[in-house]
Amino acid sequence: MTSTASAEHQARQGRPPHLTFVVFIAATAAMGGFLFGYDSAVINGAVEGIRGRFGVASGTLGTVVAIALLGAALGAMIAGRLADRIGRIKVMQLAAVLFFISGLGSMLPFAVWDLALWRVVGGVAIGMASVIAPAYIAEVSPAEYRGRLASFQQGAIVLGIAVSQLVNWGVVTLANGDQRGRLLGLEAWQIMLGIEVLPALAYGLLSLRIPESPRYLILRGRHAEATRVLADVEAQGTDLKARVAEITAGIHGEHKSGWRDLLGGRAGLLPIVWIGIGLSLFQQLVGINVIFYYSNSLWQSVGVNPDASFFYSFTTSIINIAGTVIAMLFVDRVGRKPLALVGSVGMAVSLGVAAWAFSFRTGSGDAIHMPHAQGTAALIAAHGFVLFFALSWGVVVWVLLGEMFPGRVRAAALGVAASAQWVANFAVSQSFPSLSDWNLSGAYVMYTVFALLSIPFVWLCVPETKGKTLEEMG
Repeated sequence: MTSTASAEHQARQGRPPHLTFVVFIAATAAMGGFLFGYDSAVINGAVEGIRGRFGVASGTLGTVVAIALLGAALGAMIAGRLADRIGRIKVMQLAAVLFFISGLGSMLPFAVWDLALWRVVGGVAIGMASVIAPAYIAEVSPAEYRGRLASFQQGAIVLGIAVSQLVNWGVVTLANGDQRGRLLGLEAWQIMLGIEVLPALAYGLLSLRIPESPRYLILRGRHAEATRVLADVEAQGTDLKARVAEITAGIHGEHKSGWRDLLGGRAGLLPIVWIGIGLSLFQQLVGINVIFYYSNSLWQSVGVNPDASFFYSFTTSIINIAGTVIAMLFVDRVGRKPLALVGSVGMAVSLGVAAWAFSFRTGSGDAIHMPHAQGTAALIAAHGFVLFFALSWGVVVWVLLGEMFPGRVRAAALGVAASAQWVANFAVSQSFPSLSDWNLSGAYVMYTVFALLSIPFVWLCVPETKGKTLEEMG
């Protein structure tokens, strides 16, 4: 095919002339998601080591595990406004620095409060990454590819989760199955937490290689730079002057979004903001992060030996990746709402089976047992739950939050919605150790109820954003 014919073919397909570069940009921005997944899930392998090292009870342990999420709520609240002031790339670089500091500090704590402090620092970085990555990717992506490119964020998150479980498995194996076994002069769980400095360094360096968002550049009056970026990311044959004019008109028709802009209606906030908050809450209240933060302890609490519990944590991460790939393939084909509805139904069924199976748990301490049939059902249900979450809510929520808000409130609304997600995540993660001690089956009944409630919420309230430009979201 000649170059001219190739260009015409790309134009007909709506394909950017440098698609590989567009993918690189999205993948680099999504590195924040990788660190988000790694930082939030690596604690799974350290839970029992922290309990033994510092002698903490279940309530305190839950706080140490979940407190990073309060930092994430703070990071999410400030990221949007900060990105409008200093740029999207500098926010990514700031997040990379915070991830690095958190990994180093968490590896070398001298008390439980010290460890909690470093986890808050990492949480702020998580919150920033959770906001800036989907916003940046949405702003640099052609509409035809935006859903798939935006799903890189969730793909990176699940990859980070999987890598963290693989690292945990490898480290604990080297330590002869003991989270407190000695490696390199430290306990195994400390090594798990410290390895985060490596991807944090990579994230910071890669962020130096990608362009600033054209929307931010236009906001700052740097139209020539914005035009050069658009030339690299928009479809062949796009009228770049018209595209710059369209973005400029959209920006000039807006004012800087602030918290006051979110107010309106009888419910206090704009309806679309409440929908964003609802999406964030349901994504967490189904209990997905119980699997990623506590699965080692969860499986040990129903009689699975420690070595097998680390293996099952890794297999759920692989299922998570598989489900995310499915979502990435279909999010732009079938739309956001259909995927969310399928996921809600599948999660409700899986969680209900898990709740039933866990009701057969007997014994306490080191003498916990489950009948073989119910134990097998619990394992299958847990993997099914992760699969249905990954192919739906795991990806769809991040795509929707990056797309659904009108431009005049996008930054502030995304910050509020993401903060709600972290607060809900904190509530679920902090409460699970105590709920598990009280009634593990009862905890899963609650998660099942939230999965069921998410079905009418999506059906009645959530807008479909498939195929629309960001300027059409007003």
